[in-house]
Amino acid sequence: MSEVVLSPVQQRTLDRLKRGTEPVVFDREFVADVRGEMQAALDHFASRLDDRTELWISKHKIASVLDCETHYLQPDEFEWTAANAKGTIAHRAIELLVSWRGDPTPIDLVDEALSRLADENSGIGLWVAALSDGDEADVRSQSVDRVTSFVENFPPLSKRWRPVMEASVRWPNRGPITLAGKVDLLFGQPEGVESRKVIIDLKTGRPHARHRQDLAFYALLETLVREIPPRKVATFYLDAADAHADDVNEALLETAMRRTLDAINAIIELGPEGRAPGLRAGSSCRWCPLRTTCDVGIAHLAPTDD
Repeated sequence: MSEVVLSPVQQRTLDRLKRGTEPVVFDREFVADVRGEMQAALDHFASRLDDRTELWISKHKIASVLDCETHYLQPDEFEWTAANAKGTIAHRAIELLVSWRGDPTPIDLVDEALSRLADENSGIGLWVAALSDGDEADVRSQSVDRVTSFVENFPPLSKRWRPVMEASVRWPNRGPITLAGKVDLLFGQPEGVESRKVIIDLKTGRPHARHRQDLAFYALLETLVREIPPRKVATFYLDAADAHADDVNEALLETAMRRTLDAINAIIELGPEGRAPGLRAGSSCRWCPLRTTCDVGIAHLAPTDD
Protein backbone atom coordinates (compact mmCIF):
# COMPACT_ATOMS: atom_id res chain seq x y z
CA MET A 1 0.00 0.00 0.00
CA SER A 2 1.44 3.37 -0.99
CA GLU A 3 2.14 5.91 1.73
CA VAL A 4 -0.33 8.78 2.01
CA VAL A 5 1.27 12.07 0.99
CA LEU A 6 -0.05 14.98 3.03
CA SER A 7 -0.49 18.52 1.81
CA PRO A 8 1.41 21.26 3.69
CA VAL A 9 -1.80 22.23 5.54
CA GLN A 10 -2.56 18.63 6.49
CA GLN A 11 1.00 18.11 7.70
CA ARG A 12 0.93 21.32 9.74
CA THR A 13 -2.33 20.26 11.37
CA LEU A 14 -1.02 16.78 12.10
CA ASP A 15 2.12 18.25 13.68
CA ARG A 16 -0.03 20.33 16.02
CA LEU A 17 -2.15 17.35 17.07
CA LYS A 18 0.30 14.48 17.30
CA ARG A 19 1.73 13.08 20.53
CA GLY A 20 5.01 14.28 21.90
CA THR A 21 7.92 12.05 22.82
CA GLU A 22 6.95 11.90 26.52
CA PRO A 23 3.72 10.15 27.59
CA VAL A 24 1.03 12.36 29.19
CA VAL A 25 -0.01 10.91 32.55
CA PHE A 26 -2.13 12.89 35.02
CA ASP A 27 -1.76 12.54 38.77
CA ARG A 28 -4.47 10.12 39.91
CA GLU A 29 -5.05 12.06 43.13
CA PHE A 30 -5.66 15.25 41.13
CA VAL A 31 -8.26 13.51 38.96
CA ALA A 32 -9.97 12.06 42.04
CA ASP A 33 -10.02 15.53 43.66
CA VAL A 34 -11.65 17.07 40.59
CA ARG A 35 -14.35 14.41 40.48
CA GLY A 36 -14.91 14.64 44.22
CA GLU A 37 -15.14 18.43 44.23
CA MET A 38 -17.51 18.45 41.26
CA GLN A 39 -19.79 15.84 42.84
CA ALA A 40 -19.83 17.67 46.18
CA ALA A 41 -20.69 20.94 44.41
CA LEU A 42 -23.50 19.32 42.41
CA ASP A 43 -24.92 17.77 45.59
CA HIS A 44 -24.94 21.22 47.20
CA PHE A 45 -26.62 22.77 44.14
CA ALA A 46 -29.19 19.96 44.10
CA SER A 47 -30.15 20.80 47.68
CA ARG A 48 -31.21 24.25 46.42
CA LEU A 49 -33.64 22.76 43.87
CA ASP A 50 -37.13 21.45 44.43
CA ASP A 51 -37.97 17.84 43.62
CA ARG A 52 -39.40 18.71 40.19
CA THR A 53 -36.49 20.76 38.83
CA GLU A 54 -33.83 19.24 36.62
CA LEU A 55 -30.94 21.14 35.02
CA TRP A 56 -29.23 20.14 31.78
CA ILE A 57 -25.93 22.01 31.62
CA SER A 58 -24.31 22.44 28.20
CA LYS A 59 -21.44 24.55 26.90
CA HIS A 60 -24.01 26.92 25.39
CA LYS A 61 -25.80 27.48 28.70
CA ILE A 62 -22.52 28.03 30.51
CA ALA A 63 -21.33 30.59 27.98
CA SER A 64 -24.70 32.34 27.79
CA VAL A 65 -25.26 32.85 31.50
CA LEU A 66 -21.67 33.99 32.10
CA ASP A 67 -21.76 36.32 29.09
CA CYS A 68 -24.94 38.25 29.97
CA GLU A 69 -27.58 37.10 32.45
CA THR A 70 -30.31 39.26 30.93
CA HIS A 71 -29.72 37.77 27.48
CA TYR A 72 -29.64 34.28 28.99
CA LEU A 73 -33.18 34.71 30.33
CA GLN A 74 -34.64 35.85 27.02
CA PRO A 75 -36.91 33.41 25.13
CA ASP A 76 -35.06 31.25 22.61
CA GLU A 77 -35.97 32.55 19.15
CA PHE A 78 -33.81 30.08 17.23
CA GLU A 79 -34.90 29.23 13.70
CA TRP A 80 -33.17 27.02 11.17
CA THR A 81 -31.60 28.85 8.21
CA ALA A 82 -29.10 27.85 5.54
CA ALA A 83 -26.42 29.74 7.46
CA ASN A 84 -26.84 27.80 10.71
CA ALA A 85 -27.97 24.47 9.20
CA LYS A 86 -24.86 24.04 7.07
CA GLY A 87 -22.80 23.16 10.14
CA THR A 88 -25.16 20.42 11.28
CA ILE A 89 -25.45 19.02 7.75
CA ALA A 90 -21.68 19.11 7.24
CA HIS A 91 -21.10 17.38 10.58
CA ARG A 92 -23.50 14.61 9.59
CA ALA A 93 -21.71 14.29 6.24
CA ILE A 94 -18.29 14.09 7.90
CA GLU A 95 -19.69 11.51 10.32
CA LEU A 96 -20.65 9.41 7.30
CA LEU A 97 -17.16 9.89 5.87
CA VAL A 98 -15.59 8.26 8.93
CA SER A 99 -17.45 4.98 8.28
CA TRP A 100 -17.89 5.15 4.49
CA ARG A 101 -16.31 2.39 2.42
CA GLY A 102 -14.63 3.68 -0.70
CA ASP A 103 -13.81 7.24 -1.67
CA PRO A 104 -16.98 9.39 -1.59
CA THR A 105 -17.00 12.97 -2.83
CA PRO A 106 -18.17 15.80 -0.56
CA ILE A 107 -21.29 16.05 -2.73
CA ASP A 108 -22.04 12.35 -2.16
CA LEU A 109 -21.68 12.83 1.58
CA VAL A 110 -23.82 15.95 1.79
CA ASP A 111 -26.58 14.44 -0.36
CA GLU A 112 -26.69 11.36 1.85
CA ALA A 113 -26.70 13.55 4.98
CA LEU A 114 -29.59 15.62 3.63
CA SER A 115 -31.53 12.48 2.73
CA ARG A 116 -31.08 10.99 6.19
CA LEU A 117 -31.95 14.24 7.97
CA ALA A 118 -35.13 14.63 5.89
CA ASP A 119 -36.29 11.26 7.24
CA GLU A 120 -36.04 12.48 10.83
CA ASN A 121 -39.37 13.73 12.09
CA SER A 122 -38.04 16.51 14.33
CA GLY A 123 -35.89 19.64 14.42
CA ILE A 124 -33.69 20.12 11.42
CA GLY A 125 -35.23 17.08 9.73
CA LEU A 126 -38.60 18.82 9.36
CA TRP A 127 -36.84 21.95 8.10
CA VAL A 128 -34.84 20.01 5.47
CA ALA A 129 -37.91 18.07 4.31
CA ALA A 130 -39.80 21.34 3.70
CA LEU A 131 -37.06 23.09 1.68
CA SER A 132 -37.87 24.36 -1.78
CA ASP A 133 -35.57 23.26 -4.61
CA GLY A 134 -33.79 26.60 -4.56
CA ASP A 135 -33.30 26.70 -0.80
CA GLU A 136 -32.08 23.09 -0.82
CA ALA A 137 -29.54 23.97 -3.50
CA ASP A 138 -28.36 26.91 -1.38
CA VAL A 139 -27.84 24.91 1.81
CA ARG A 140 -26.38 22.01 -0.17
CA SER A 141 -23.77 24.31 -1.73
CA GLN A 142 -22.76 25.82 1.62
CA SER A 143 -22.54 22.39 3.25
CA VAL A 144 -20.47 20.93 0.39
CA ASP A 145 -18.04 23.83 0.74
CA ARG A 146 -17.57 23.04 4.42
CA VAL A 147 -17.11 19.31 3.89
CA THR A 148 -14.69 19.94 1.01
CA SER A 149 -12.59 22.12 3.28
CA PHE A 150 -12.41 19.34 5.86
CA VAL A 151 -11.53 16.64 3.30
CA GLU A 152 -8.85 18.78 1.66
CA ASN A 153 -7.25 20.31 4.73
CA PHE A 154 -7.63 17.92 7.67
CA PRO A 155 -5.30 14.90 7.82
CA PRO A 156 -7.04 11.73 6.56
CA LEU A 157 -8.65 9.94 9.50
CA SER A 158 -6.87 6.65 9.91
CA LYS A 159 -8.92 3.81 11.41
CA ARG A 160 -6.02 3.29 13.82
CA TRP A 161 -6.92 6.64 15.39
CA ARG A 162 -10.37 5.27 16.31
CA PRO A 163 -12.14 8.45 15.15
CA VAL A 164 -15.64 9.19 16.41
CA MET A 165 -17.89 11.99 15.15
CA GLU A 166 -20.58 13.65 17.26
CA ALA A 167 -19.47 11.79 20.39
CA SER A 168 -21.98 12.37 23.21
CA VAL A 169 -20.89 12.47 26.83
CA ARG A 170 -22.72 13.30 30.07
CA TRP A 171 -22.04 13.23 33.80
CA PRO A 172 -23.14 12.29 36.43
CA ASN A 173 -25.63 9.49 35.88
CA ARG A 174 -27.74 10.43 38.89
CA GLY A 175 -29.19 13.53 40.44
CA PRO A 176 -31.11 16.51 39.01
CA ILE A 177 -28.10 18.24 37.44
CA THR A 178 -26.47 16.76 34.34
CA LEU A 179 -23.44 18.10 32.45
CA ALA A 180 -23.65 17.15 28.78
CA GLY A 181 -21.85 17.74 25.52
CA LYS A 182 -21.44 16.45 22.00
CA VAL A 183 -17.91 16.55 20.58
CA ASP A 184 -17.52 17.20 16.83
CA LEU A 185 -14.55 14.84 16.47
CA LEU A 186 -12.74 12.62 18.95
CA PHE A 187 -9.84 10.30 18.24
CA GLY A 188 -7.40 8.21 20.19
CA GLN A 189 -7.97 6.17 23.33
CA PRO A 190 -6.15 5.92 26.66
CA GLU A 191 -3.45 3.31 27.03
CA GLY A 192 -3.57 2.30 30.66
CA VAL A 193 -3.48 5.63 32.52
CA GLU A 194 -1.72 7.45 29.67
CA SER A 195 -3.78 10.24 28.10
CA ARG A 196 -4.04 9.83 24.32
CA LYS A 197 -7.41 11.25 23.33
CA VAL A 198 -7.72 14.42 21.25
CA ILE A 199 -10.93 16.46 21.12
CA ILE A 200 -11.60 18.54 17.98
CA ASP A 201 -14.22 21.24 17.44
CA LEU A 202 -14.92 22.25 13.84
CA LYS A 203 -15.65 25.94 13.31
CA THR A 204 -15.89 28.63 10.66
CA GLY A 205 -15.13 32.29 11.20
CA ARG A 206 -12.52 33.90 13.40
CA PRO A 207 -11.05 32.48 16.61
CA HIS A 208 -12.91 33.47 19.79
CA ALA A 209 -12.10 32.96 23.46
CA ARG A 210 -15.37 31.06 23.85
CA HIS A 211 -14.10 28.34 21.49
CA ARG A 212 -11.24 27.50 23.86
CA GLN A 213 -13.58 27.64 26.86
CA ASP A 214 -15.98 25.22 25.16
CA LEU A 215 -13.14 22.78 24.55
CA ALA A 216 -11.99 23.06 28.16
CA PHE A 217 -15.54 22.09 29.23
CA TYR A 218 -15.34 19.04 26.96
CA ALA A 219 -11.98 18.13 28.49
CA LEU A 220 -13.50 18.42 31.97
CA LEU A 221 -16.43 16.20 30.97
CA GLU A 222 -14.07 13.58 29.54
CA THR A 223 -12.10 13.65 32.79
CA LEU A 224 -15.22 13.25 34.92
CA VAL A 225 -16.56 10.35 32.86
CA ARG A 226 -13.42 8.39 31.92
CA GLU A 227 -11.17 9.46 34.82
CA ILE A 228 -8.40 10.01 32.27
CA PRO A 229 -8.20 13.52 30.78
CA PRO A 230 -7.60 13.96 27.05
CA ARG A 231 -4.08 15.00 26.14
CA LYS A 232 -5.05 17.81 23.76
CA VAL A 233 -8.00 19.89 22.57
CA ALA A 234 -8.15 21.85 19.33
CA THR A 235 -10.40 24.00 17.18
CA PHE A 236 -10.03 23.45 13.44
CA TYR A 237 -11.19 26.48 11.47
CA LEU A 238 -12.47 25.09 8.18
CA ASP A 239 -12.44 28.26 6.09
CA ALA A 240 -8.93 29.21 7.26
CA ALA A 241 -7.61 25.61 7.29
CA ASP A 242 -5.99 26.38 10.63
CA ALA A 243 -5.85 24.34 13.84
CA HIS A 244 -5.55 26.05 17.24
CA ALA A 245 -4.48 23.40 19.75
CA ASP A 246 -3.96 23.42 23.52
CA ASP A 247 -2.36 20.80 25.70
CA VAL A 248 -4.66 19.69 28.50
CA ASN A 249 -3.14 20.28 31.92
CA GLU A 250 -4.28 20.69 35.52
CA ALA A 251 -4.70 24.46 35.20
CA LEU A 252 -6.99 24.09 32.17
CA LEU A 253 -9.19 21.55 33.97
CA GLU A 254 -9.35 23.58 37.19
CA THR A 255 -10.34 26.72 35.26
CA ALA A 256 -13.03 24.78 33.39
CA MET A 257 -14.35 23.40 36.69
CA ARG A 258 -14.58 26.86 38.31
CA ARG A 259 -16.28 28.30 35.23
CA THR A 260 -18.80 25.46 35.13
CA LEU A 261 -19.65 25.76 38.82
CA ASP A 262 -19.98 29.56 38.55
CA ALA A 263 -22.42 29.09 35.67
CA ILE A 264 -24.53 26.50 37.52
CA ASN A 265 -24.70 28.74 40.58
CA ALA A 266 -25.87 31.68 38.43
CA ILE A 267 -28.46 29.51 36.64
CA ILE A 268 -29.94 28.44 39.99
CA GLU A 269 -29.89 31.98 41.38
CA LEU A 270 -31.62 33.36 38.27
CA GLY A 271 -34.13 30.53 37.99
CA PRO A 272 -35.40 28.78 41.15
CA GLU A 273 -34.08 31.45 43.52
CA GLY A 274 -35.36 34.42 41.53
CA ARG A 275 -32.36 36.76 41.60
CA ALA A 276 -32.57 39.74 39.26
CA PRO A 277 -30.26 39.35 36.23
CA GLY A 278 -27.23 41.51 35.55
CA LEU A 279 -26.28 43.15 32.27
CA ARG A 280 -22.92 42.65 30.61
CA ALA A 281 -21.85 43.79 27.16
CA GLY A 282 -20.12 41.22 24.98
CA SER A 283 -20.11 39.34 21.71
CA SER A 284 -23.63 38.03 22.30
CA CYS A 285 -25.00 41.58 22.01
CA ARG A 286 -24.93 41.17 18.23
CA TRP A 287 -27.70 38.54 18.25
CA CYS A 288 -29.51 39.51 21.46
CA PRO A 289 -33.27 40.17 21.00
CA LEU A 290 -32.83 43.27 23.20
CA ARG A 291 -30.05 44.80 21.09
CA THR A 292 -32.24 47.71 19.92
CA THR A 293 -33.55 48.60 23.39
CA CYS A 294 -30.71 47.77 25.80
CA ASP A 295 -28.56 50.86 26.50
CA VAL A 296 -25.57 48.73 27.47
CA GLY A 297 -25.82 46.70 24.26
CA ILE A 298 -26.42 49.75 22.07
CA ALA A 299 -23.32 51.45 23.47
CA HIS A 300 -21.27 48.30 22.98
CA LEU A 301 -22.36 47.88 19.36
CA ALA A 302 -22.02 51.55 18.43
CA PRO A 303 -19.27 52.21 15.85
CA THR A 304 -16.18 53.99 17.16
CA ASP A 305 -14.05 56.65 15.54
CA ASP A 306 -10.90 54.50 15.77
